[in-house]
Amino acid sequence: MKTRVTDMLGIRYPIIQGGMQWVGTAEMASAVSNAGGLGILTALTQPTPDDLAREIDRCRSMTSNPFGVNLTILPTVKPPPYAEYVQVVIDSGIKVLETAGSSPKDFIEPLKRSGVRLIHKCTSVRHALSAERAGVDIVSIDGFECAGHPGEDDVGGLVLIPLAAQALSIPVIASGGIADGRGLAAALTLGAEGVNMGTRFCATVEAPIHPAIKQALVGASERDTNLIFRTLHNSGRVLKNAVSDEVVATERRPGGCEFKDIQPLVAGQRGRATLQSGDVHAGLVWAGQVVGMVKDIPTCAELLQRMVRECQQALATAGGMAGG
Repeated sequence: MKTRVTDMLGIRYPIIQGGMQWVGTAEMASAVSNAGGLGILTALTQPTPDDLAREIDRCRSMTSNPFGVNLTILPTVKPPPYAEYVQVVIDSGIKVLETAGSSPKDFIEPLKRSGVRLIHKCTSVRHALSAERAGVDIVSIDGFECAGHPGEDDVGGLVLIPLAAQALSIPVIASGGIADGRGLAAALTLGAEGVNMGTRFCATVEAPIHPAIKQALVGASERDTNLIFRTLHNSGRVLKNAVSDEVVATERRPGGCEFKDIQPLVAGQRGRATLQSGDVHAGLVWAGQVVGMVKDIPTCAELLQRMVRECQQALATAGGMAGG
């Protein structure tokens, strides 16, 4: 498969693994890259920049194919040393950085000087246009279906993807709601030049997640997600479980809630422990509506090969319907 995204990133298939906290390790990223996609290491899964450098080295020992790094930039009281993580990316010779959250504008110039391709995740066309003006190379556009933070506009991918593709001159990657080759074909037809998947990759053999969590994803339907943090204007989509139900109930109580009221429920280390222990109701498990389409736990190689076959078949079938 050949698009501007495959050319720019040096990959065989236009399929990118989401930069998922606690999941984007060397095992996950190398498996996706070895399968022909682009694996992504999650920088902030590593406690320090030096730990990220070691994880990059570890990933290189597992694959000779390109892989990237994700860095989520958020305004916090005690922010991580973002500039140091970026410097590790540059010093390690990584050629793809995916950013999310706040604008990466402060880091674009040194990244460009070092030949790093920059992908920035956006949830609206207006933010995508701003990222393009700032100098990013590719925009990953997240529809309302996605896991993680879908923004506050509540626009689904079927509308958002073609709008972004039409508005931008740089390539667009479709994110959210994609789990198979039909989704890949649809994204390409809508004007995207690649796809980003998170939830689907969580249910693969190589994902560093407890088997019980993977089975919970397989058993879930498209209705089994919750939107949390809505009242705090920082919406997040997660798997429906006891913890996320309690968060939603707390937000809906008379008088609303402050973040401190739900902080013990949503703590990152609690979510990490859930992924490791397999107790699906112990903490947050981030998942998109596409979880309803996850029906098995293949290897990454099996998943990507199947997706490409399904994509080709879907495009051929659609072409036949159009008389082509």
